[in-house]
Amino acid sequence: MNQEVQQENKMGVMPIPKLLVQMSLPIVISMLIQALYNIVDSAFVAQINENALTAVSLAFPVQNLMIAVASGTAVGINALLSRSLGEKEFGRANAAAHNGIFLALVSTAVTAVLGFVLAGPFFAMQTSDPEIYSYGVTYMRYCTVLSLGIFMEITMERILQATGRTIFTMLSQGTGAITNIILDPILIFGLFGAPKMGVAGAALATVIGQFLAMFLALFFNVKYNKDLNLSMKGFRPSGDIIKRIYAVGVPSIVMQSIGSVMTFGMNKILMAFSSTATAVFGVYFKLNSFIFMPIFGLNNGLVPIVAYNYGARRRKRITEAIRLSVILAEAVMFIGIALFWLIPDKLLGIFNASAQMLEIGVPALRIISLSFIFAGFCIVITSVFQALGSAVYSMITSLARQLLVILPVAYLLSHLFGLAAVWWAIPIAEIVSLLLTTLFFIRLYRNKLQNL
Repeated sequence: MNQEVQQENKMGVMPIPKLLVQMSLPIVISMLIQALYNIVDSAFVAQINENALTAVSLAFPVQNLMIAVASGTAVGINALLSRSLGEKEFGRANAAAHNGIFLALVSTAVTAVLGFVLAGPFFAMQTSDPEIYSYGVTYMRYCTVLSLGIFMEITMERILQATGRTIFTMLSQGTGAITNIILDPILIFGLFGAPKMGVAGAALATVIGQFLAMFLALFFNVKYNKDLNLSMKGFRPSGDIIKRIYAVGVPSIVMQSIGSVMTFGMNKILMAFSSTATAVFGVYFKLNSFIFMPIFGLNNGLVPIVAYNYGARRRKRITEAIRLSVILAEAVMFIGIALFWLIPDKLLGIFNASAQMLEIGVPALRIISLSFIFAGFCIVITSVFQALGSAVYSMITSLARQLLVILPVAYLLSHLFGLAAVWWAIPIAEIVSLLLTTLFFIRLYRNKLQNL
């Protein structure tokens, strides 16, 4: 039995619960490790001082933008690859991988130049505190100029996922994150003879972890991914393939980039009250990543299953995979709500929270966590939109939630009722997202799935 038939049997025949677990569990584990890194990294930075934590929080939109471009492009690669394999178009699958690698290299070059040039103006717009400015510019320049690791890591890992080899994704991403966690205290505080680099050490630890993950993912693709030929010999960019990748990828990039704009806007609103409020918002994102990452991992396993079976015209398997994913996502979200309500002070304590941070942060976490009730369903369904080539629905939903609702509502609440009311903008926006997502899914089901 050749490799292509084995792949079809797995994606098109294996029972959905077993397949979803097999496809998603390694990614969930690796993303949980990544989320743990996010928390540990900020916890170590917080040991420098609260200004350092604020600077890293202010840099988060830029990091999120990089991940948005890399992940969005990779979603397009993943969807085209999986569908091509389902349709037995192996030449097109190879072309998708080659052009995806090319796009990752172009993205790296653009990010490096813009990141170095714009780091200063970016932080000058957000703070007048010279220490926060200095920390932030240093951190941002390290992460952007040395961004090859993150772009190529995400590309290589999504190629592995598209062909069902998610165990290797777990190994590469997990190894990178663990390396990052180990290097953080060494480079930040100058342990074991290393130079004491402070915030720069946190950034460098991040970059080193990304490069290690990149090399591992590249090795796993070359060594074990026999469904594809990744040799770039004689490669020429294909306008048609790039167009197909970005047909799915651009809406995903825009959707995730909107998150960067939202975070930047929220930081501006919160900085009007205090830098501590901004630090609380940054801490929330680190904590919520530990809740959301398993669902994003689930989605990464779901997308190739839906895309493959759509190409193979198997509606029952698609709907079963979606239903099970929603149930699992909501279960995770209710665990998150329980944690944010029962032990918010303990969670903030991880980041060396001051009395002022606890006063602001405890009610903030409880209010924001109410949005989790609706978010699980929305996150899963937006990934289905992407898998079926209708990522524009995801983009519209995200645009409405994060720009048309969160920022105006947060701004209005901040002026009418003060800081304590700002956090309610997030649950309100999630309700809007739920309504739009449901309407779009009904339309998508009728147009694309009902008659399969």
